[in-house]
Amino acid sequence: MTAFLVILVIILFGISVWQMNRIFQLAKVKPSTHSEIASDKDNNMNGYLMMGFLAFMYILTIVTFWLWGDVLLPESGSEHGARIDNLMLISMIVIFFVGILTQWLLHYFAFVYRGNKTKRATFYADNDKLEFIWTIIPVIVLAGLIIYGLFTWTDIMNVDKDDDPLVVELYAQQFNWKARYGGNDNTLGEANVRLIEGINQLGVDPADPNGQDDKVVTELHLPVGRKVLFKMRSQDVLHSAFMPHFRAQMNCVPGMITQFAFTPTITTVEMRQNDKVVEKVARINKIRTDKNIALTAAGQETLDPYEFDYLLLCNKICGVSHYNMQMKIIVESEEDYKAWLAEQPTLAEQLSK
Repeated sequence: MTAFLVILVIILFGISVWQMNRIFQLAKVKPSTHSEIASDKDNNMNGYLMMGFLAFMYILTIVTFWLWGDVLLPESGSEHGARIDNLMLISMIVIFFVGILTQWLLHYFAFVYRGNKTKRATFYADNDKLEFIWTIIPVIVLAGLIIYGLFTWTDIMNVDKDDDPLVVELYAQQFNWKARYGGNDNTLGEANVRLIEGINQLGVDPADPNGQDDKVVTELHLPVGRKVLFKMRSQDVLHSAFMPHFRAQMNCVPGMITQFAFTPTITTVEMRQNDKVVEKVARINKIRTDKNIALTAAGQETLDPYEFDYLLLCNKICGVSHYNMQMKIIVESEEDYKAWLAEQPTLAEQLSK
């Protein structure tokens, strides 16, 4: 190790000497024909390259939207989703407008005012009026976006008890999800990770009467048109409950309960009939069909046809199987939801077995 450090010090010393020599060389006055001094030809070339790169950026942006614009999420399946999408649209319009304008000015001025022996730079101290304009405009725009976002977020997070929301717990653990319903009283029993034992994998307190009729499932069913209040817990590490089609996401933090609420507005069956979803499913199944031909020829197991489903995903890199941490969500009518829930065993029934 000592020999390695000595060699490293020698190398760094050599680099330092070389850099100092470069500094001395740059400090010397050089003739105008020196290779390190840009000529008019160099400046012209770089000016045109700046305009070429500007055109490349614009063309790349247009082509990207043209080719892959269809991979964006379809219509939102939640009540607040339209406001989220609208906020995103406004933000992107502002970003693209400012980006296109500023990039044009940057590259245009670099081209127009490229170096020339006959030109002299003009010293321009300051302009209070211009500085005020380009400071106050971003302040107003950003303040508007922030206030709009805060009002949108407040409307989403404020749950009125008069809405009688369905209370559902989302329980995250490496690497799966479980959901817990409050039963007939719509009240979740107290739970603690220290009470996890045997079949009681969520640590529900068996002494709490509110927990006796709780129902733990591995597939999430939601009634359309009814607000759902999700209470979220994590057993081990930081997870994130992400439901992209409902424009919903909230961290699941060990040792605390977080929450998020939304109202589903489109059933799973209705979303499967959405034009964008139909097109996406057809595209995926075509890829799978082509893949199955190769798998069949190789004697391997083929892929099943893809069918759209709402999904609960983990949006935190929580470990090696993070990519596979998901749970199916079914949005259905109130009647179908109640019929499904009635079939699920209560925690008391499970513990008594």
